[in-house]
Amino acid sequence: QAQLVESGGGSVQAGGSLRLSCAASGRTFSRNNMGWFRQAPGKEREFVAAITWSGSSTSYADSAMGRFAISRDNAKDTVYLRMNSLKPEDTAVYYCAAGRVKFPLSRRLDDYDHWGQGTQVTVSS
Repeated sequence: QAQLVESGGGSVQAGGSLRLSCAASGRTFSRNNMGWFRQAPGKEREFVAAITWSGSSTSYADSAMGRFAISRDNAKDTVYLRMNSLKPEDTAVYYCAAGRVKFPLSRRLDDYDHWGQGTQVTVSS
């Protein structure tokens, strides 16, 4: 069964950094665009960053621009999200997701059809 498994979350102080990983198992997602989303308590899940299957193009939410970097290693079937200068408002459960095949790079949740279980990121002030 195809799975996406996130790791790398944790608790950090404001200004700190974390690198999240999303590893595929059961099948390859090397031909899928991939995205990172997050959901804070009481809020809707929101787009953070996305990357094309080849890694040639990326997209970021305004809140992530300049602080976060998405990358991928298709040989390892893994996608990463490097997060720097973390703020308390970045506190959320972070999810990786695989885009629907042949869909363009997207910020829309509905354009992703495989989701991981999420990893908690907590940033204290």
